[in-house]
Parts: sequence; structure tokens; C-alpha cells
Amino acid sequence: MANPSNNKRIDSASRVIMASPQTIYQSFINPEALVSWLPPKGMAGHIDMFDPREGGAYRVTLTYEMDHSNSGKTSENTDVAQGKFLELVPDKRIVQSVTFDSEDPEFSGEMTQKWFLETISEGTKVTIVCENVPEGIRKEDHDAGLMSTLENLAIFTE
Repeated sequence: MANPSNNKRIDSASRVIMASPQTIYQSFINPEALVSWLPPKGMAGHIDMFDPREGGAYRVTLTYEMDHSNSGKTSENTDVAQGKFLELVPDKRIVQSVTFDSEDPEFSGEMTQKWFLETISEGTKVTIVCENVPEGIRKEDHDAGLMSTLENLAIFTE
């Protein structure tokens, strides 16, 4: 098993969304909007705390809605994540650190999540880059979750 401190895995996904960068950015910094599109398919979300400014923090609980093969990171059916906004560049970029509340060392460590919003003729190309992904998160599951979140964002904003 790899040493978690050497874990440098990067997962990313992108999608073109037919909405303006402004619309997408606003749906990210508004907690009611965020919780409606952020959870991947099969999960529901709840924002426990949300302070959208550089240096501000948030806490979100994601709950699996039905029987699922993977157990949650925090409890059997939940993932609780603490985040901190490292950089907020309106309509262009959101950088945050994410830490999961978990007793399992495979989910420990701080993941950096970067969201890039790029204006193109069809709308906005949204790219998510996750750096230092905890090794307990299977790449296939994470890739599917990122694509599901982008699909939700497209449905929400288009």
C-alpha cells in the first residue's frame, strides 16, 4: 500500500455548460443553490456552515439516498467534508481545500479542489481539478462523481 504522504493523485473532469460564468459562479457561492447541484447522483446534501470569502470555511454533509455498495467516509451512509476557500476569483476560478471527517486514514489529508470557468462560444467550459485525492476514494468512483456533479450543475444553470 502506498504511503499516504506520497499520494499525489490528481483527478479532473470538465464539461461545457450553456450558461455564463457569472451564473455558474453565483450558483457556487450561494449555499442554497450549491447544495441543490453539488451532491452526485444518489446523494443528498446539507450545508452546515458556509462563509464564501477567501479564508472562509464551510461544512457540508452528503448522505447516500439508497442502498449503495460503498460505505460513507464519515459514517455508514454519510460523508462530512470541511472546506476552506483559498481563492475566489469571481466568474473565473474557485480554489478550496477539502478535508473529510473520517477515522479511516485512507480518507485523511487535505485535498485541493480547483474549479476553472472559461468563457467559450458555446457557454462556459467548467473544469474541476482535484489534487492530493485521498487514496480511499476509488478513481472510477471519483471520476463518475465529478461528472455527475458537472451534469447536475449544467441542469441547474442551463
